Amino acid sequence: MEPDGTLERSLSTAGFRLVAGVDEVGRGALAGPLYACAVILPDDLDVDGIKDSKLMTAKARERVAAEVRERALAVSIVRVMPSSIDRRGLHPSNLWALRQAIVRLAPAPDYVLSDGFRPKRLPMPALSIKKGDAVARSVAAASVLAKVARDAAMRRLARRYPGYGFERNVGYGTAEHWDALRRLGPTPVHRRSFAGVAEPTPEEMAT
Repeated sequence: MEPDGTLERSLSTAGFRLVAGVDEVGRGALAGPLYACAVILPDDLDVDGIKDSKLMTAKARERVAAEVRERALAVSIVRVMPSSIDRRGLHPSNLWALRQAIVRLAPAPDYVLSDGFRPKRLPMPALSIKKGDAVARSVAAASVLAKVARDAAMRRLARRYPGYGFERNVGYGTAEHWDALRRLGPTPVHRRSFAGVAEPTPEEMAT
């Protein structure tokens, strides 16, 4: 499903001229940062293919992200590193990232739409929508921008930490990734607070 901006236009008609969408990517990954993005789109934005980033090819995401960045009224992307996720906890880190992405927008939005989680202590009204990236165009755009930024970061980490397949699994718990963890142990970019990630390798258990 490709959202058409109807929700944002209805809010604009109600007096909320600048409507931001916010979403996060990487919540369930075993390794790598969590990314959150907030974006304010113009009412007349005409970009084909904006939808849930998980339903798009990598090439389509890159195209849409480039067009959105060029046309958006405001974009803000926030990164939370694994060490911070381990220290704070995943859900507090998630909410912090969403809020930071919103409050760093310039100009500031009049209203915020989020996917699933509603950020706390915002200075403007907000609405959390289940499957928001299928309903709100701005949320879908935020999802795409966050996904493109995070995937690029994981490709860089793949070069720094070969053997885990980050360029393919982008930090998620595939069979290849779990096997590498058992053989090689966690890297500095793994989330050691996640179940099973910090388990000792067979070599360590033998000593």
